[in-house]
Amino acid sequence: MLGILFGLFIVLLILGVPIGFVIALSSFGGIAYLGLPIELLAQRFFTALDSFSLMAIPLFILAGVVMTHGGITRRIIDFALSIVGSVRGALSQVVSVSGVLLAGVSGSGVADTAALGSIMVPEMKKRNYDPGFSAALVASAGSIGLIIPPSIALIVYGASAQASIGDLFMAGIIPGLLIAVGFMVYCYIVARIKNYPREGKFSFYNVWKNFKSAFWALLMPIIILVGIRGGIFTATEGGAVISVYALFVGMFVYKEIKIKQLPKIFYEATMGTAVITSIIAATSLFGWLLTNQQIPQKFANTLLSISDNPIIITLILIVILILVGLFIDSSPAILLLTPILAPVATSIGMDLVQFGIVMVITLTIGLLTPPVGTALFVVSNISKVPILELSRKLIPFWIIMIVVTLLVAFIPGLTNLLY
Repeated sequence: MLGILFGLFIVLLILGVPIGFVIALSSFGGIAYLGLPIELLAQRFFTALDSFSLMAIPLFILAGVVMTHGGITRRIIDFALSIVGSVRGALSQVVSVSGVLLAGVSGSGVADTAALGSIMVPEMKKRNYDPGFSAALVASAGSIGLIIPPSIALIVYGASAQASIGDLFMAGIIPGLLIAVGFMVYCYIVARIKNYPREGKFSFYNVWKNFKSAFWALLMPIIILVGIRGGIFTATEGGAVISVYALFVGMFVYKEIKIKQLPKIFYEATMGTAVITSIIAATSLFGWLLTNQQIPQKFANTLLSISDNPIIITLILIVILILVGLFIDSSPAILLLTPILAPVATSIGMDLVQFGIVMVITLTIGLLTPPVGTALFVVSNISKVPILELSRKLIPFWIIMIVVTLLVAFIPGLTNLLY
């Protein structure tokens, strides 16, 4: 059965079949092999999506789409520029800071990458920044959206592992900031070597002016974190609150969203939701088949038989996650691997929240790597930088993210300090 499942999975993936169909068809092959009733397909699909926690996904996707149409992205970038504009290579610093600020609003790495790229890549090109470096930075900074709350990837993991989404949100803050700081340090070094320009002198007045303009946008992540941690609402209810808030700000505060644009906004959010939920439904059946055949337990026993050293096992888990991230996007990878790897992680003393952050960071690297790195292709399309060149320029950013992954894996305080 395992050969059928993964054999079909690999063949369909190579043929370029969309990942949701790859998982569903592979699962169908497993059902046929085991002689189980075909009704199991519909039953598992329905059970997977009948979850209050997963309702947060379409709501945060809607908030992200509204953010893009409502002028929130541009104001956040202007605010970031006013803070770091006096630093050498200011625009590169702006991209890093904006990656964090946008992450706190949309929860989607790919959405943040597209928003950042469409604005910042042309601006950096005008100032003679190396196109490959600019594109690599935009892709990397945008991917922070998977780590900083409210992260859709963390919601998917929380629902899959039965871990607290509120705790996961808080646990992602410090690692996400560490990655951003690492990017900023690297950008400063490159800017000094390449003599990239500053963007004017620092001015408290300018910071204050742009802060006032971006205030309503910057308030969004604060509402989410305070609301969830304060027990005012759940992560799902927070998604509803922030969607309504984003719509209000876009329509009545910034006044950049018109009523005639609403059908387009809702359509984009619906399509984004359909892609993710179809993957979740298909992966639920795939995971059920693995569990039914006790594959997770057998895998855990095999892995633990290699070594009883927690450090060695942790490094093996990280390598597995990085390799899987090369070929599968974060959401399906989380749903596929959580039932298999989480028991191994907990058996060596890593709690579910800490392992969730390790998993999300390592799979985020997959957004930036060929052959299926979504953010990689988005930025390559925007910047017109070839995939091969862009991949070479991304190597320092991969290293920074791997270093932070190792810190998170071996220093529990980085994740549990805030919850």
